[in-house]
Amino acid sequence: MRIREAVRADLPVVAGIYEREAREGHATFDVEGRPMDLWQEKLDATGDHFLVAEENGVVMGWASSAVFRPKPAYVHTRETTVYVAPQAQGRGVGRALYEDLLARLGDEGVRVVVAGVALPNPGSLALHAACGFEEVGVMRQVGRKFDRWIDLAWLQKVLE
Repeated sequence: MRIREAVRADLPVVAGIYEREAREGHATFDVEGRPMDLWQEKLDATGDHFLVAEENGVVMGWASSAVFRPKPAYVHTRETTVYVAPQAQGRGVGRALYEDLLARLGDEGVRVVVAGVALPNPGSLALHAACGFEEVGVMRQVGRKFDRWIDLAWLQKVLE
């Protein structure tokens, strides 16, 4: 498996992974996919990362970092996201993406990384715990999808 920065040619597969989760899962509070121009904006954003994991030329998942909040005191904090294609889940793709992303962020002076996990999601919670994140709180019933309320756990990792 190879982890690398995403390129334009990756965007249709990345968008497909996300759209499937938007339509069928609850890891995102979106209910449909995002337009391709938004994916291009994410790819073009400066100062953050947009990584893909590929195996034999096939994108298996992606991870990104983004500004946590657009205020100067948050400059050393990033919010992260990881999505793995269904056929690649449980194979270490998410962990490989996170390890690479966290190393890059640490090298750039990022101090704290945060992530939101819609509940229940034992797989994502286990991935984050394995990567050194700790739960810092749960926001109850902040999302509504598939006719039910969804809680959001906040996790963080302080980078060395």
